[in-house]
Amino acid sequence: MRLAVILLLVLLIVGGLLWIRLAPSDPERWHIDPLAAPLPVGNGWLVRPGADNAEPPQIALPPEATLVALDRIALATPRTTRLAGSPAEGRITYVTRSRLMGYPDYTTIAALPDGEGGSFPVLYARQRFGSRDQDVNRARIEDWLTRLAAGE
Repeated sequence: MRLAVILLLVLLIVGGLLWIRLAPSDPERWHIDPLAAPLPVGNGWLVRPGADNAEPPQIALPPEATLVALDRIALATPRTTRLAGSPAEGRITYVTRSRLMGYPDYTTIAALPDGEGGSFPVLYARQRFGSRDQDVNRARIEDWLTRLAAGE
């Protein structure tokens, strides 16, 4: 009887971990406008004009070129794939999975014209599972913005 309970617990744990790794990502839920997104609490990071937690840098590229550059940077990030959108559409959402467990984080990007021929990148990163992300989303966004500002 004890062996059966242990096996059942192991199956439940493995099943839960498989669900986290293999659960489909619905673009309708995750490909949202980062300008209208609520500020994440404890599990994400938002960079947009007027945001309480981070202001975007001014980039000397028009919005679509900023998105092309950010798209290249995002897709060069390990375990990151595009979920929806394109630079031409004006918004792109990516899924980045953690190395060990494959937990998905979602990052949506857009860019606003700055009125001087450049743009302000807007980035909204959040996790799907759990309530704390150990600042992983913030670190990813800051890395992308640093690489963008460096002209990568």
